[in-house]
Amino acid sequence: MKLSDVKKLKVSELRSRLKELGLDSKGLKAELVDRLWSASETQQLGQETKEQIDSPPPLQTAVEVCSAPTAAAVPTPCKPDSSTPEYTDTATQTDTEPGPPAALTAGGSGSEPGTRSQDKVGDVEGQQGDEDPPGGDTRALETEMGRGRAFYEFKEEIRYKRAKSPQTVLETGEVQEEDQDTVRIDPYGSHLHFEVGSDGFSGQPRFWTRFPLLWSGCRLTHGVLKGKVGFEVRLERKLLTTQLEEQRGVKLFGLRVGWSTEHTSLLLGEDELSFAYDSRAKKVSHGKEEEFGELLSEGDIIGCYAAFYTDGAVELSFHKNGRSMGVAFSVNASVLQGRPLFPHILCKSCSVRFLLDPTAPPWYPSPSGFTTLTGLPVGHRVHAAHPPPKAQSEVVLMVGLPGSGKSHWARTHMKQHPEKHYRLLGVEELLTCMMAGGQTDSRLQQASQCLTDLIKLAAQTPGNYILDQCNVLFSARRYKLQLFSGFRRHMVVVFPSADEWKRRLSEKEQIPETALLKLQVSCTLPDQQDDLLEELQYVELQQQEAQMLLQDFKDKARRLLPPIPKPEKKKPRQYKKRPYPHCPLQTQRIWDTQWTGLNGWTDTRVNMQSWNHPRYWTAAYHQGYYYNNGYW
Repeated sequence: MKLSDVKKLKVSELRSRLKELGLDSKGLKAELVDRLWSASETQQLGQETKEQIDSPPPLQTAVEVCSAPTAAAVPTPCKPDSSTPEYTDTATQTDTEPGPPAALTAGGSGSEPGTRSQDKVGDVEGQQGDEDPPGGDTRALETEMGRGRAFYEFKEEIRYKRAKSPQTVLETGEVQEEDQDTVRIDPYGSHLHFEVGSDGFSGQPRFWTRFPLLWSGCRLTHGVLKGKVGFEVRLERKLLTTQLEEQRGVKLFGLRVGWSTEHTSLLLGEDELSFAYDSRAKKVSHGKEEEFGELLSEGDIIGCYAAFYTDGAVELSFHKNGRSMGVAFSVNASVLQGRPLFPHILCKSCSVRFLLDPTAPPWYPSPSGFTTLTGLPVGHRVHAAHPPPKAQSEVVLMVGLPGSGKSHWARTHMKQHPEKHYRLLGVEELLTCMMAGGQTDSRLQQASQCLTDLIKLAAQTPGNYILDQCNVLFSARRYKLQLFSGFRRHMVVVFPSADEWKRRLSEKEQIPETALLKLQVSCTLPDQQDDLLEELQYVELQQQEAQMLLQDFKDKARRLLPPIPKPEKKKPRQYKKRPYPHCPLQTQRIWDTQWTGLNGWTDTRVNMQSWNHPRYWTAAYHQGYYYNNGYW
């Protein structure tokens, strides 16, 4: 079904079809249209594949984890499988002309941006000259094929151009400090797109309705170094109904449960020191899979147990509904090197719950000799790193043209400062969380739109962040700096020489020439005079050289771009003057007959005298009549 056909349906028809598919039927018509279109597209794509869409791409056979550890604090992105058909989620596609970006409330839902502040810095059209792309309407860019990451990032940036300044979040009082000894899901050790329940024991993907292929992970606040310890997790429910799965012929949910060290990726099973039991009856570590255990379904309870030995080695085993699945991993002491292991889950389109209440009985009895994590003495548990307070939190905005090397600089900076626990917010990071499907236009668009929401969530969550985007528009940069009010705000500009930039750009995905030229014309570089910026750093070319080279890029781009069509001026409408009547007006005759007859001025019932109007009212007009007869 085409989008145009879906839009023609009435609201009642949309709701009935959504109910048949088991989807939410509440909301405005635009939301219902997006929801139904997303479901129809998914159903068509689900018929093409039955196994690859709900899991990471198949890799080689698993190996025992006994090799030397990799560098800590560097997340290892999994390589997407370009052969896997995509799940097209169009719930947030921007078919219409882009408007202001939606600000997120504390709960993470979208709403309109806040009202304009008194200094009126939100509307930045006249402040530092965001240049409109030639052609005016950004929809002209949408007709190009193979748009690539830069196109969708720039399209999202344009949304900030006429956005009002974000409202400052007022602190309602002192934040209550959490008990450091309580074991719970760690918000600081979770994806921003993982929504933690109010009790701290449960959670689910935050954007599962809009981006159902997005994997979201979390760790607990405490880990272990010694002893025999275990924890239990229950697969609460699938967020996508069974009816949808049957129609599509695929399983859209996924779950991984296991252990990992603190500095590994939140994508459980993708790093060397990350060990998972997958719901597809597999065990996964270092991105490699092997058959293990049984399939998991709704309501199953998974027990995860770690047995530390005196020589530093550890064995990891798993149970399903009280039945042992056996030992999945044996890790040597030389690999673990005394690092604590933290309980870790990774889920997609499903909700999960940990059993973390120390007073509650276990769902299933633990194996002999094992103790639950919450039952350990406080001194035997290892607490994860604490998030810095907001005043000490840091946000780094990357600025540069596509292919200039922003992502490479960001990852290198994260390696050099592992103690800061940076969270990298970028399109590529979100694509790795989808784990399959490749960088198709649909997925790039979804990732860019999801990133806009995550940035607003990050501004409300203390921590250190790196925004890996182009940020070439002044309005987008200023809006984000205002959004992170209270953080220490830094900006890093990566602007290589012309030859080096062309070389790096050739190694990246192909960007349409017209889109790249429009990016160059619209690009502006930041200035240290910005009152919202604590530090500005230019890497490679310095500011003056970069400004000169950018101006050269702009001049060449303007010559190569087609001329801007000027709108035709509308001819002024000619208004004819009403001629002066040469005879008594028709309305005058009607007035005379109506008000001198029955119930008029001469009606005796109202006791009114007839009124004789002046003689010149009915006199024929001729030149000088009024003057000659003494009326003027």
